[in-house]
Amino acid sequence: MRTKAPFFFLAPYLFLFALFWAWPILYSFYLSFLNTRVYPWRLEPAVNWGRLLQDPFFWVALKNTLFILAVQVPLMLALALLLALALNSALLRLKGFYRFAFFAPVVVGAVAYSAVFRLLFNTEFGAVNALLRALGHPGYDWLYTPGPAMAVIVLALTWRWTGYNAIILLAGLQSIPRELYEAASLDGAGPWHQFWHVTLPGLRPVLVFALVLSIIGTLQLFTEPFLITGGGPGNATMTLGLYLYQQGFRSFNFGYASAIAYTVALLAAGFSFLQMRLWRER
Repeated sequence: MRTKAPFFFLAPYLFLFALFWAWPILYSFYLSFLNTRVYPWRLEPAVNWGRLLQDPFFWVALKNTLFILAVQVPLMLALALLLALALNSALLRLKGFYRFAFFAPVVVGAVAYSAVFRLLFNTEFGAVNALLRALGHPGYDWLYTPGPAMAVIVLALTWRWTGYNAIILLAGLQSIPRELYEAASLDGAGPWHQFWHVTLPGLRPVLVFALVLSIIGTLQLFTEPFLITGGGPGNATMTLGLYLYQQGFRSFNFGYASAIAYTVALLAAGFSFLQMRLWRER
C-alpha cells in the first residue's frame, strides 16, 4: 500500500493532464487526416496534408513567419545580451529597479500593449509620424503598407521580449565564476578577449535555451499580428499561428488547422534540434 500512495496523490494531476493535454494533442493529430469540410467527416489524409503543398496562403504565412524569425530573433537576442552585460556591470546602481523596468513589458497585457502600438504608429495622429513630420519627413502609413507593417510587428516583439531574455542571460552571466575573469586578466586578456573566450562560452547553454524558446515562440506567433495589423495589409503580416486560427475558428476547417498545427510543431522541433546540434558541436 505504501508504494501505491504516490500514485493516488498523482492521480488527479494525471487525469487532468490526460484530459486537457494528451487527449487534445492526439485527437488533433487524428483530425489532420479527416476531411472536415463535409458531413459526416471522413478519412481523407491527402485533403489536408496535400493542400499544404499547394496552398499559396500557407506559403505566404510560412515566409512571413520565417522572415520574422530571421530578423527579429537575432536582433532581440543581441540587444538582450548587451542589456544583460549592462545590468551585470559593477558600475550600475539601482540594479533592481532597472531589471524590473526592462522585464515589465512581459507583465503588460497583450491587448493593452498592442493597442498602444496601434496608437503610436497611427498614420494620422500617431506619435511616431508626428515626430517624423517634426523632422521634415512626411511619415509612413505604418499599419497599411506591407514593409512598415512588418517593421511594426518586429519592433513590438523586440520591445516586449528583449527584457525577458536579458534577465535569463543575466542569470547565466552571474553563474560564470569570477576566477575565470581573474585568470584571463593575469594572462593579459583585455575586455574583448574576456568576452569572446570567457563570457560567450560560459553563456552557451543559456543562449541556446533563449534561442530555442524564441524560435518556438516565433513559429507560434499569433497575438501581435492579430491585434496590431490583423494579418494585413493583405497577407503581409500573416503568420502560421494566425492562419491556423483563421482556418480553425473562422472557416471551421479543423482538419486543415490541425495539419498546420503539426507542421508548426515539426518546424519547431527541427529548428530546435538543429540549433542544439550546432552549438553542441562548437
